[in-house]
Amino acid sequence: MSLHGKRKEIYKYEAPWTVYAMNWSVRPDKRFRLALGSFVEEYNNKVQLVGLEEESSEFVCRNTFDHPYPTTKIMWIPDTKGVYPDLLATSGDYLSGVCDTETRLECLLNNNKNSDFCAPLTSFDWNEVDPNLLGTSSIDTTCTIWGLETGQVLGRVNLVSGHVKTQLIAHDKEVYDIAFSRAGGGRDMFASVGADGSVRMFDLRHLEHSTIIYEDPQHHPLLRLCWNKQDPNYLATMAMDGMEVVILDVRVPCTPVARLNNHRACVNGIAWAPHSSCHICTAADDHQALIWDIQQMPRAIEDPILAYTAEGEINNVQWASTQPDWIAICYNNCLEILRV
Repeated sequence: MSLHGKRKEIYKYEAPWTVYAMNWSVRPDKRFRLALGSFVEEYNNKVQLVGLEEESSEFVCRNTFDHPYPTTKIMWIPDTKGVYPDLLATSGDYLSGVCDTETRLECLLNNNKNSDFCAPLTSFDWNEVDPNLLGTSSIDTTCTIWGLETGQVLGRVNLVSGHVKTQLIAHDKEVYDIAFSRAGGGRDMFASVGADGSVRMFDLRHLEHSTIIYEDPQHHPLLRLCWNKQDPNYLATMAMDGMEVVILDVRVPCTPVARLNNHRACVNGIAWAPHSSCHICTAADDHQALIWDIQQMPRAIEDPILAYTAEGEINNVQWASTQPDWIAICYNNCLEILRV
């Protein structure tokens, strides 16, 4: 891309509403494309697909579509080779949907057979090794693993259909996040966090038991978890309204190997570097996005190696998996991508 000739370090896009969920496309032919979700406290919300124009170096909105309730998470199909249909999944207050980039809804994932409504979904993760697997987490204490079938385009037949492969009670209270691990082939292991303050690990081949990797000492609800992209032994988590990010080593359960606690307000986002096992970015209500080098673990990690101050409370941070030089943050109604 000719952007490198211009060496601009920050690009900004202003949406017509507060931005909450967002994520990078991973297709090699769509390098600077992101999806953004609105945060409006009512039923009618929006998702926008935006891209950076090479010639003008400006972001343009390529498409906008309606979404029921704010998106809690957005994710493009983890298809780096571009062999599957160009799909986008979102989770909202009541179910998960998969749509194509023409933004036609292809598939609604609702495991409540008796009604159109199910317990609100808090998050989901799309399996990188097998894009036919998608896991959702819900406030009804369960996680559900879905099997997706992606068909070919034949007339108006849906590209995608989904069925429940397995549903399990994962926690004693609401489940707030789910993430597949790259361990053991990357298909069968996943972890979840929830309102009971625990991080639990599961194996799809042995669902009769789970492993508790960590419990918050004060039993504060844990909101997010994020696996290290290069070393599946490490994951990061954070508590609701917490100002620190805890790094865990699954080989040493229940004892954090590091605590990243330079933020001065509650942390909202965590993103591991796609290309390095020892770099992680955290973002918070103190307007700061901080990049840490955790190579020294288990020695205490005192200070971040890079800090960026935004013009508002940062709601989300995403590190581009196919181009490790770029991080996206969103605050207020703005998306910014930063070269790191």
